[in-house]
Amino acid sequence: MQNLKQIGLFVRTNLWIVPLALLVLWLLFRFLDPAPPRVLVMTTGSEGGSYHRFGLAMQRELANQDLELQLRPSRGSLDNLQRLTDGSGEVQLGLIQSGTELLLEPGQRNQLIGLSALYHEPLWLFQRQGVDITRLSDLQDKRVAVGSEGSGTWAVLRGLFEQRQDGSRLDLLNNGLWRKMGSSAATDALLAGELDAAFLVLPADNRLVTRLAANPDISLVNLAQADAFAARLHFLEALEVPTGLLNIATNMPQQDTKVLSPVATLVGNQDFHPALTAVVLEAARKVLREGNLLDKPGRFPAGEPMGLELSKEADYYHRQGMPFLQRYLPFQVASAIDRYVVLIIPFIAIMFPLLKTMGPLYRWRVRARVYRWYEHLRRIDKLIYSGKIKQQYAEQIQGLKALESELNHVDVPLSYAHELYSLHLHVRYMIYRLETLQAEEEGGEKPSPA
Repeated sequence: MQNLKQIGLFVRTNLWIVPLALLVLWLLFRFLDPAPPRVLVMTTGSEGGSYHRFGLAMQRELANQDLELQLRPSRGSLDNLQRLTDGSGEVQLGLIQSGTELLLEPGQRNQLIGLSALYHEPLWLFQRQGVDITRLSDLQDKRVAVGSEGSGTWAVLRGLFEQRQDGSRLDLLNNGLWRKMGSSAATDALLAGELDAAFLVLPADNRLVTRLAANPDISLVNLAQADAFAARLHFLEALEVPTGLLNIATNMPQQDTKVLSPVATLVGNQDFHPALTAVVLEAARKVLREGNLLDKPGRFPAGEPMGLELSKEADYYHRQGMPFLQRYLPFQVASAIDRYVVLIIPFIAIMFPLLKTMGPLYRWRVRARVYRWYEHLRRIDKLIYSGKIKQQYAEQIQGLKALESELNHVDVPLSYAHELYSLHLHVRYMIYRLETLQAEEEGGEKPSPA
């Protein structure tokens, strides 16, 4: 019973901490990052194209983590860049060719974050037999397709021709001799003899590349300065295409051939939740694990080459792999734990000093039950010293005896019992003192000490 009373007093004394703790929790929840969404929207490319096929594979992988990936087909990188930077929040992820971000204004580029390079999309330069191109300068008097304006091919070529040593910018239409043409139109024109050469930015297994590689009148240009350009343009790599890789029957190319290659990259915008970075990149790793004609298994996803700065979460993934919890737990569970650990730490930091006050408050409450009677003793002391006690002996003695009787029913923890007994002694002393003063005043017999 004694213990229950002590516990009850302790609880009543510190009950104030409960609403305070609830207030702190509410504030922390209020400003905690929202939970990652379960639905993502990715802008891809034309249906049937490599970007859209990659998006479909990602859709299946992310479904295993209870994440829904919705795909928005587009005409390619430029459409994707426009959707990612229009501020509508309709899409959060997109596929773009490295180098196309150079077509954006600086303010638009700042809205994007790099997540990963995914696979090579080489810049193929096909020529008709006998044209004999080895350097970009050899194209000056040739009929060349340079991609449609604003396309990925156009963006890469703009970067290449801006590397001229005199610093001047070459007109990509070369006074009308070069032509703005999409990949399909350029392929048809080259095969029909209407062009001497054509630039195409496509994966190695694309049907247009396969079509050109199968034609004996077409050859792949071995770009002599590929390494030099790659050293100057961070979004390009120099690749060596082995003999016969594109078509073994026609032995295309007929020798090991150097080409320049941008990469397909995965980017996010300001509406992409950073907590989803690792799970998205892990899904990409599974989709790309077998590689392709040019990319060895395990080569991608990778942090380089990238035209945009990697987010800190993407950089961590490329260096360290999956975060610890996500290696062993489903994403939703690991994400919840991460978020609430972040919540618990400041909660403990705030509540710990408050919890330390519970003991002192309890001690103060217990002692207050004893000390409040000392105010009565002090009041009698003042009456004695002021000489005003003479007419109040009987009244004050009766009051102190009533107090002494009341103290017999006061219940305090054993650890504070000595303070209660001290109060008993002081009350008994004050009664004796008043009785002695009263006896002296009235000339009666002095009382004996208790």
